[in-house]
Amino acid sequence: MALTDINSEDRLVQKTFARHLEKELGWESVYAHKSETFGPQGTLGRVSERDVVLVRDLRAALARLNPELPESAREQAVEKLTRVDFARSLVQHNREFYGFIRGGVPVEWRETSGETRHAHARVIDFRNGTGPDGKPNNLFLAVRELKIQGVRVPHYNRRADLICFVNGLPLVFIELKAVYRNIRAGFDDNLTDYLTEHSISHAFHHNAFLVVSNGDQARYGSITSQWEHFVEWKRNEETDKGRLDAQALLDGMLTKERLLDLVENFILFDDSRAGGTRKIVARNHQVLGVNNA
Repeated sequence: MALTDINSEDRLVQKTFARHLEKELGWESVYAHKSETFGPQGTLGRVSERDVVLVRDLRAALARLNPELPESAREQAVEKLTRVDFARSLVQHNREFYGFIRGGVPVEWRETSGETRHAHARVIDFRNGTGPDGKPNNLFLAVRELKIQGVRVPHYNRRADLICFVNGLPLVFIELKAVYRNIRAGFDDNLTDYLTEHSISHAFHHNAFLVVSNGDQARYGSITSQWEHFVEWKRNEETDKGRLDAQALLDGMLTKERLLDLVENFILFDDSRAGGTRKIVARNHQVLGVNNA
């Protein structure tokens, strides 16, 4: 979505999506446009508009999930999950961070005895969902209209329609258009721009998948997908009648349990073809088929 002249119809679609995530799927929701404050006690804990990881939420998650690790080790995990290496591509960053998200972040520390210890710091709880105190281990937060500043070209600013964070990590990026617009415009006019290195590609370093919708139709794909490989989510059970609407995708991909299942089990990186690495997110029928089997 353009930085200025935000269309009221676009904003209505955003609001509808955020309300569904909050009221129906149990996400927390924040509207950041012209209201975000910065600093550790700010709205999202961001220091500046360059930040795409909500470090305050990430630190809290690392502490919840890794109480046995010293603080220095957890800080190593934070540093590794927020590092931007200008020598590496978007796909290289994404692949490494996906490994950290799925398998834990490798950390080390020295004991008072002098012994060096090694471990993997968990970032997301894919199993239990709640801790011994009964509180959720994972924080699901949807943020509307988050302003992001480029890191390679600092004056390059964009505002994301809707980003879905899990434990402070921006896992799902949703580009929204007014209901009368063709959803391909969201890909051609916006996502292809955002994903370039001179823009805000660092906002996709942790991304699991992308969604484009006009509030009626919706498709999803990966950071390497061309438009023809963006697909619909049609049903949530094999017995359901197929649908092509946005609600089917939200209910099917962004329920908390399904999102974590997709992140853990249905993403892969393929190096087998010429032209570079492809990131593949399983299609609707593949997910249902595997889980039913």
